Amino acid sequence: MFSLKMPLSDERRRHQRVKVALLGRYMLSSRREYPCQTLDMSPGGLALIAPVPAQPGERVVAYLDHIGRVEGLMVRPIANGFAMTVTATIRKRDKLAAQLTWLANRSILGLPEDRRHERLVPRNARSVLTTEDGVEHECRVIDVSLSGAAININLDLPIGTPVMLGRTAARVVRHFERGLAVEFTRTQNLEALQEQFG
Repeated sequence: MFSLKMPLSDERRRHQRVKVALLGRYMLSSRREYPCQTLDMSPGGLALIAPVPAQPGERVVAYLDHIGRVEGLMVRPIANGFAMTVTATIRKRDKLAAQLTWLANRSILGLPEDRRHERLVPRNARSVLTTEDGVEHECRVIDVSLSGAAININLDLPIGTPVMLGRTAARVVRHFERGLAVEFTRTQNLEALQEQFG
């Protein structure tokens, strides 16, 4: 398995950068972790505000809110941080592009944060996610609110995909490591949630 490294100018032309301020942490080759925040990001690279700079060509692994794990190489220093490439398969890049589009649209449209309702940790965490083709996939509900849920599942579904979580209609709104978040098509009431997940 090999990956082609492209000059940053080519990478910039291939992918539109989105201004997103995502909090996270990053690890350098020393295996030490530090907090960070993104300035902008594309499926091919990102700029980080970071307290400890990486060296040119150094491998960096970052864990970012709403995005999950990304890795790549430091390409140049910037004020208070550095820019890095994103090394990823085409499939992962497509997923990243969808996540960035959703994050950009949310900020442009002023969509509410997906934590607008208090999250509850269900006593009955086991559930079933049914996809459009009628296939049922076992999953574990991490937390649930009146507007959506975070679930632990090994399934890669595009953002916007309609699904059923148990008996509740929803759509996929975000991916994270080992799972995804769904938004219910209509706001639930507490009794219905407790009956299904309590």
